[in-house]
Amino acid sequence: ALNERQIAAELRPFVNPRNAAAGALRQKDPAVTASRELALWSYQLGQIEGGPDFTSHHETLDWLGAVGFPVNPEIRRVTDPEEVLDLCRHWQEHRHDLDYEIDGVVIKVDDLARRELLGFTSKAPRWAIAYKFPPEERTTRLNDIMVSIGRTGRATPYAVLEPVFVGGVTVGQATLHNEDQVKAKDVRPGDKVIVRRAGDVIPEVLGAVVAERPEGTEPWVFPTECPCPVHSHLVRPDGDAEHRCIHPECPIQRQGAIEHFASRGALDIDALGEKRIAQLIDAGMVASVADLYDLDWDKVEQLERMGQTSAANLRASIDASRDRPLARLLVGLNIRHLGPAGAEALAAAFGTLDRILGSSVEALAAADGVGTIIAESVHTWAADPANRELVERLRAAGLNFEGPEGDNQPKVLAGLTVVVTGTLEGFTREEAEAAIKGGGGKSPGSVSKKTTAVVVGENPGASKVTKADELGVPVLDEAGFRHLLDTGELPA
Repeated sequence: ALNERQIAAELRPFVNPRNAAAGALRQKDPAVTASRELALWSYQLGQIEGGPDFTSHHETLDWLGAVGFPVNPEIRRVTDPEEVLDLCRHWQEHRHDLDYEIDGVVIKVDDLARRELLGFTSKAPRWAIAYKFPPEERTTRLNDIMVSIGRTGRATPYAVLEPVFVGGVTVGQATLHNEDQVKAKDVRPGDKVIVRRAGDVIPEVLGAVVAERPEGTEPWVFPTECPCPVHSHLVRPDGDAEHRCIHPECPIQRQGAIEHFASRGALDIDALGEKRIAQLIDAGMVASVADLYDLDWDKVEQLERMGQTSAANLRASIDASRDRPLARLLVGLNIRHLGPAGAEALAAAFGTLDRILGSSVEALAAADGVGTIIAESVHTWAADPANRELVERLRAAGLNFEGPEGDNQPKVLAGLTVVVTGTLEGFTREEAEAAIKGGGGKSPGSVSKKTTAVVVGENPGASKVTKADELGVPVLDEAGFRHLLDTGELPA
């Protein structure tokens, strides 16, 4: 019914419920979201303030259902590993019996106190795991193997397929990763190939149906020229699995680098999408990210499908990007191997872009969370005169080269681990954790033998306080917390 309305409105239909739901939630107009008639299952409570004191996960689900939230009727409480496996096997066999798509079963520890003890890794809770079903597979014809060029010059081979519906979407292209993977799978244009969506997300070619291979086909050979108009040589450095285009004027790299600079994880220039970037490049207005800050706005207004309003929105987005945090700028500089986590670590450790770019490999690698590979990549990038020129142009444009407040504060909490629970008067939870990290300390979500102190506000988590008592960890009120932040010492 939703797709019928989309087609009637001359809009593209959705290919699967996942995309439809995600697109509905991203709408700026809530009326559009409401018109999509979304439904949800409630799986967990977040923070509880002044509510019931639950001891298990199933109690929270019972309460959610009792107060009117929709709770999935297929949730089961089991007591041993064999029951867990039986449940997983059941849903693997009956996954298509439901009125919605699933790709696995999530298993969680029921006891909330044990969850606190297990805690989290940097990416996921230790008390939950997903049993993923094998991805669906289909066969189709491999029409061609082509190469795409990424924003860092990486050349990635990909399969051009006869479109096939697999894992809820129609797939016409699939990654082949690199030259070694193509050789290992021995897939050739003209082959019938097996395709799946890895993790039900990324289309992947598993291999060829060799028994049905047409006569006369030859193994595919990695091209030596970049597909860009410059036609530079593709090179594969010794010890590297990837080919790269190293020509600085490669227009494909140039567009990719500007898209990356403007992306949400970098400078977040929301009015600068792929088509707009291509338009500015084609008009000769932008050849590097620094050119974004030197645009002739009278000429921009004259571009096709632009006008005063769109130009004003674009100008405002670009102007706002000058004040983005240092870590976001580091991400936007497109330094190989440097992602958001490494950028945050460098910003916190050095405080300014100039200190980062002027530091030795050893000094960079010594920063917590960085390491040798990132350090060498940053140092190599900083030694390139063209990159140095780019930095100076960005400085002249007024971009923020300074780290966030607190980066230069004394690291009086270095080596200390402080857990915060409950509501504090002078800090939000995020502000308290930022203050701890700004002082050089760590602020995990659970109490352990390594915990230096537990800061307790109103309505604290009972399990954290109990654990602190059991381990003899000092418990601080807000005044004691401020003393610790100022001095690095526990109050007498």
